[in-house]
Amino acid sequence: MAAERGARRLLGTSSFWLCCLLLLGRRAPGAAAARSGSPPQSPGSGVRTFTPFYFLVEPVDTLSSRGSSVILNCSAYSEPSPKIEWKKDGTFLNLVSDDRRQLLPDGSLFITNVVHAKHNKPDEGYYQCVATVENLGTIVSRTAKLTVASLPRFASQPEPSSVYAGNSAVLNCEVNADLVPFVRWEQNRQPLLLDDRVIKLPSGTLVISNVTERDGGLYRCVVESGGPPKYSDEAELKVLPDPEVTSNLVFLKQPSSLVRVIGQSAVLPCVALGLPTPTIRWMKNEEALDTESSERLVLLAGGSLEISDVTEDDAGTYFCIADNGNETIEAQAELTVQAQPEFLKQPTNIYAHESMDIIFECEVTGKPAPTVKWVKNGDMVIPSDYFKIVKEHNLQVLGLVKSDEGFYQCIAENDVGNAQAGAQLIILEHAPATTGPLPSAPRDVVASLVSTRFIKLTWRTPASDPHGDNLTYSVFYTKEGIARERVENTSHPGEMQVTIQNLMPATVYIFRVMAQNKHGSGESSAPLRVETQPEVQLPGPAPNIRAYATSPTSITVTWETPLSGNGEIQNYKLYYMEKGTDKEQDVDVSSHSHTINGLKKYTEYSFRVVAYNKHGPGVSTQDVAVRTLSDVPSAAPQNLSLEVRNSKSIMIHWQPPPPATQNGQITGYKIRYRKASRKSDVTETLVTGTQLSQLIEGLDRGTEYNFRVAALTINGTGPATDWLSAETFESDLDETRVPDVPSSLHVRPLVTSIVVSWTPPENQNIVVRGYAIGYGIGSPHAQTIKVDYKQRYYTIENLDPSSHYVITLKAFNNVGEGIPLYESAVTRPHTVPDPTPMMPPVGVQASILSHDTIRITWADNSLPKHQKITDSRYYTVRWKTNIPANTKYKNANATTLSYLVTGLKANTLYEFSVMVTKGRRSSTWSMTAHGTTFELVPTSPPKDVTVVSKEGKPRTIIVNWQPPSEANGKITGYIIYYSTDVNAEIHDWVIEPVVGNRLTHQIQELTLDTPYYFKIQARNSKGMGPMSEAVQFRTPKASGSAGKGSRLPDLGSDYKPPMSGSNSPHGSPTSPLDSNMLLVIIVSVGVITIVVVVIIAVFCTRRTTSHQKKKRAACKSVNGSHKYKGNSKDVKPPDLWIHHERLELKPIDKSPDPNPIMTDTPIPRNSQDITPVDNSMDSNIHQRRNSYRGHESEDSMSTLAGRRGMRPKMMMPFDSQPPQQSIRNTPSTDTMPASSSQTCCTDHQDPEGATSSSYLASSQEEDSGQSLPTAHVRPSHPLKSFAVPAIPPPGPPTYDPTLPSTPLLSQQALNHHLHSVKTASIGTLGRSRPPMPVVVPSAPDVQETTRMLEDSESSYEPDELTKEMAHLEGLMKDLNAITTA
Repeated sequence: MAAERGARRLLGTSSFWLCCLLLLGRRAPGAAAARSGSPPQSPGSGVRTFTPFYFLVEPVDTLSSRGSSVILNCSAYSEPSPKIEWKKDGTFLNLVSDDRRQLLPDGSLFITNVVHAKHNKPDEGYYQCVATVENLGTIVSRTAKLTVASLPRFASQPEPSSVYAGNSAVLNCEVNADLVPFVRWEQNRQPLLLDDRVIKLPSGTLVISNVTERDGGLYRCVVESGGPPKYSDEAELKVLPDPEVTSNLVFLKQPSSLVRVIGQSAVLPCVALGLPTPTIRWMKNEEALDTESSERLVLLAGGSLEISDVTEDDAGTYFCIADNGNETIEAQAELTVQAQPEFLKQPTNIYAHESMDIIFECEVTGKPAPTVKWVKNGDMVIPSDYFKIVKEHNLQVLGLVKSDEGFYQCIAENDVGNAQAGAQLIILEHAPATTGPLPSAPRDVVASLVSTRFIKLTWRTPASDPHGDNLTYSVFYTKEGIARERVENTSHPGEMQVTIQNLMPATVYIFRVMAQNKHGSGESSAPLRVETQPEVQLPGPAPNIRAYATSPTSITVTWETPLSGNGEIQNYKLYYMEKGTDKEQDVDVSSHSHTINGLKKYTEYSFRVVAYNKHGPGVSTQDVAVRTLSDVPSAAPQNLSLEVRNSKSIMIHWQPPPPATQNGQITGYKIRYRKASRKSDVTETLVTGTQLSQLIEGLDRGTEYNFRVAALTINGTGPATDWLSAETFESDLDETRVPDVPSSLHVRPLVTSIVVSWTPPENQNIVVRGYAIGYGIGSPHAQTIKVDYKQRYYTIENLDPSSHYVITLKAFNNVGEGIPLYESAVTRPHTVPDPTPMMPPVGVQASILSHDTIRITWADNSLPKHQKITDSRYYTVRWKTNIPANTKYKNANATTLSYLVTGLKANTLYEFSVMVTKGRRSSTWSMTAHGTTFELVPTSPPKDVTVVSKEGKPRTIIVNWQPPSEANGKITGYIIYYSTDVNAEIHDWVIEPVVGNRLTHQIQELTLDTPYYFKIQARNSKGMGPMSEAVQFRTPKASGSAGKGSRLPDLGSDYKPPMSGSNSPHGSPTSPLDSNMLLVIIVSVGVITIVVVVIIAVFCTRRTTSHQKKKRAACKSVNGSHKYKGNSKDVKPPDLWIHHERLELKPIDKSPDPNPIMTDTPIPRNSQDITPVDNSMDSNIHQRRNSYRGHESEDSMSTLAGRRGMRPKMMMPFDSQPPQQSIRNTPSTDTMPASSSQTCCTDHQDPEGATSSSYLASSQEEDSGQSLPTAHVRPSHPLKSFAVPAIPPPGPPTYDPTLPSTPLLSQQALNHHLHSVKTASIGTLGRSRPPMPVVVPSAPDVQETTRMLEDSESSYEPDELTKEMAHLEGLMKDLNAITTA
């Protein structure tokens, strides 16, 4: 055999491939199991092949009678021969001691003298043949039903009747279905011969068609079922002569619904009686059946329909229609075709190893859908955690053990019959390991992820093989307390994790892992105990949901309790919905069935059920669809019209009833007509199918007839239309040519209509079916209207006033249209005055609700005081934004006094207006209201991020960028992230904050020749936006060490000078002489600087005049008008007017480093921050301003920047003072600290260091009463302060970057929280730096200026000298500290 030959061939295969197969195990459930072939064998092992074991003959359903003998055949094949046993109703029969039942040599069961009584039926039942082979397994046959014919009992007996010759006769004799084959008829106590005219129906009823006198006599039926025959009562059939009068049609035998199996024959009885003798015809699903040309459809005696060799296509609704020319009656029956179970895919034999998962596939079909059960070695397989039914019919066995070997059978069963198919499972032994080292146990097995239904395991390689690239792993797992173990293998060598799926919630599982190499499986890891997470227990879907129509307006739905109930079911919710709609309705149900009433007739609905328990709703069932039953139409046909064809015929036209009132498939129409003079004499005509017209012929000339039409369904006739009249012609007119021209045409114009009247053509011998009226402005062909031939006038509506219309009139018949007659008319002018416009809405207000929503409200003065809308007016709201300028208006209508505008852009100013419309009257647009939407976090990252190296400073880079395209608000700062690892977590990146809307920043102290990655994130008052894409930049390579006299390298903010007398860049010690010389130089320079500063201050004080101040102010205004640019070399800050009542000294931060290298942060400003100054006021006011400007050049800034780091930074907040008069502020400019004190257009120079220091020194003793220069600030602006750095003592030369470093914090303005203060900070890179709020200068108030002019001579000089002395004192302290050191 093929299986054995394949096994012998496998014996010669190499052991290497065999080991690989056994080690890899399965990749998916059942994937590694060998199907229907030879098993993989190890060298030297015994060959195990599948054993042929199957049934040659299986028992079939059998009908027997009492006292007879029965044989139930059964024969099985196997080597060795199987042992045959029999089960009856699931219980084994003891045939050894049974004298009536015996086992034949081939395995068949022989039953003699069948016993059957009313209370003793030992032989009737279900029999099954069981075949067993020792040490191999057991198989069972299909079940066969043995039916014993019951004792004869008549459900109905023939009754005396009379019938007219030529008609049909029916004699009933109904017995139990199992006795029908034993029924025969006798006439006058003689056996009756059946032929084409005399038939016996399957129910036992006798039908005689075309009755003659010979058919008269006494009839009885006889039942012979093994015992003495049983006779029914005798009934006489009398044959009457034809009375030649009509009689109503009636059914003697109507068809009834029938169920048949494919291949059987079906007989639908139908016998009708009436005079004239009716003819019978059949229809199926509204299609006529051709019984003459069909081989399978036969019309039996009396009109019954026989269908032989039934197929599934024969199922449907059959209509029996009896018609005798005067009357038509019909009856219907449903034929249901069933099919026995049939296998589309049978189980196949499987080889497998222990712990594997396998699937036996079984696909069946049948009608009704079969149920499937599985049998293992003759015993029913009960579904459990390890034996599961998957994909409806397949059997899955999880975690195989040796005892799972045997024969598995798939048994399919439905109402018609059952069938079985089987397969064998063989469990193979694992191949012994080959010589060579085996891996040790995997290490550190842990459950890295535990869920409700899955667990993820990870481990490390075994100690014996640390690399483990060629190792595969198997994970064995089982429920705690269960001996059956399952296995899951890794997907590829070297993988050290597995996810175990389809676990049960809140269940303890035991796991162990084993490694395999090319030599075999190694040691197992220690068992790992893991418990899955608990799960909320919700019900599963309710099984077996069925829906069936019970009436034209009701449907009953049934279902069963969910299989996975997961707790007590509290109730069910039944959802249903009409097909084609989206409105689903629901009803609460406490039982397993419910009837929905009040549905639409003949309408399809879908149903689904959801079970509820204490945790809530469970899983919904699938939708089931069913249509309500049909009914008679509830409305009459539409648009009934009559067309007189000639003197003897009238054509009727109609349309079906509205679809919602048809209540089923329209099978035809019933036409009734009568003469108007004889209303009692009604003639009826039946039109079948979907025909929508009928020609009624044979009418009288010149006679008026009434017509009405009713629609038919299989349920009956619906309501009829109203009677409609038409009169036939007196004589047949000529319709071989078109009518002549109408004899006259008259028109009468009105404002919006024209009344047209006419007279028919003079030649009355030509048929006129109607008139066609054409009209239009300037042309009659714009529109055409057709009217009846009897009509003589018509009104054309909906015309334009004061318009010239041309009108044409033509008579027409079936041949065509005649010659037209033309006329023209001008409609009258419209004299109605135009409606007066309405008053526009007032009080339009815009209320901002969010970043994209604004509510518009208004009032309507044309409404009553309570502002309630009682008419049909509506409002139109329009809105737009002016950015960009060409934005179009958007509109929306509202019926209330408010409207919610959504979908707006964040931080955008919109204008709104409203108009009201009532009928044809509308108002003008209202006054506009404005509203700016709230800000939103930026929704796009900064653009165009670039990184460049700073010239001469390879460890310093400059980052440039552009604002985000979707800022959604005022940008208050940026955050720069940089890192050397682009894949690092974002919290591991270095952060550089940037305050304000600056678009450039420098970063120092980077490592040379290193790639850096930069990201930028924008922020506004609402939060942070998205990050930009990472930009890579590699710092330059080192260019060599700095020698003597060269610039110091860019040491960064954390650089500390070497201690112990070492101030050389290379750390070489200096001699005492060099130290003393350095001290002398420092002291000398300091003294000279102080003397020069004092002389210049005194000289400038005396030379200051009002005229010079005006020049200086004009110069400063010019300098302040320049915007800051990154490459600018000379940026002048504005004069700083500081309004204060009290100067308060606040130390903010002190750098711990002796000589940090500081950076400056200029504050770019836009035009919204600072308002322009009034130059005319400046020219008339003597005022003093502090100059704060300088060059951006590197050399000029480095000394001052180096000195700043030694002194604590100071914060000077100033109290707000309400202005007495609103003034304008100076134009915006960018402030840039500089070391030089150069100015233009002024004779007085005030070094920054000196000015700042003197302010700080003197502010401690001043109060609000002192007359320092002040400026009033508008209340809407925040009060701003300026942090001034102290001047450090001289130190080693440092190099200050020209671009700003990062300010980390924003100074919050006093008294106002709505606006942020732009700050500048000086600090070290990489550390938190204090802010420097910069005050926006404002021109002084006029009243304040008067006081300033009065005090200028007295207060100016002492104030200036006080500052200089404070500065000098600071320098001396620094010199003393250096000398001491």
